[in-house]
Amino acid sequence: MTTPEPQSPAPRPQGPAYQDQVHRSSAAIAGGVLLLAIVLWLGLDAIMNGGGRVPWLALAVMILVVPLVVAFTLRPAVYANEDRLRIRNPFRVIVLPWGQVAGLRSGYSNEALTKSGAKYQMWALPVSLRGRKKAARNEARAAAAERDPGRGAVPGRLGGGPAGQSGPHRAANDKIMDDLRELAEARESAESAQGEVTVRWAYEILGPALAGAVVLAILLAVG
Repeated sequence: MTTPEPQSPAPRPQGPAYQDQVHRSSAAIAGGVLLLAIVLWLGLDAIMNGGGRVPWLALAVMILVVPLVVAFTLRPAVYANEDRLRIRNPFRVIVLPWGQVAGLRSGYSNEALTKSGAKYQMWALPVSLRGRKKAARNEARAAAAERDPGRGAVPGRLGGGPAGQSGPHRAANDKIMDDLRELAEARESAESAQGEVTVRWAYEILGPALAGAVVLAILLAVG
């Protein structure tokens, strides 16, 4: 009778245990789609119906403007997993291992600070002062309802306090920053979350925009 040989455990998969959490601005995406529709509509109309140099000027403007609209509206995003934070801004992509993140700061903009002293703004997570004021008002109402339950009660609803309110009131992007801070603190010393900060320029945006600017400048100079 033969004894089966013990099998070695299956190798652990490389990389983070879960996929990136992606954070983007829905308002920026909606605005970008609208702007692109307007630019394409006006540009194609000028190319098809314009006379003289108008079609060439319209084409150059489109080559210049479309990448810039995409860069500032559709492109920005923040990706986070257990190993690193990746910030995709209009013209750069910054990869920050959690071991290199010194802090995440929220002021008039949301920023990631590195241990080397560099800071990188998160274009995909803009600060909404209006949202913060609204959250502060909701927090004040909740506090008032706790002090005087009958004042905030809704007819037909058990208990006092405004309907649909639970937990601390925070603006949406401030909540995301809180989650990222918790992840950074939890993963700062993890072996897989170490490494160097990398910054890559978005040549796929800069190249077409620069080409459009050069063609437009030549057309305007030629007259």
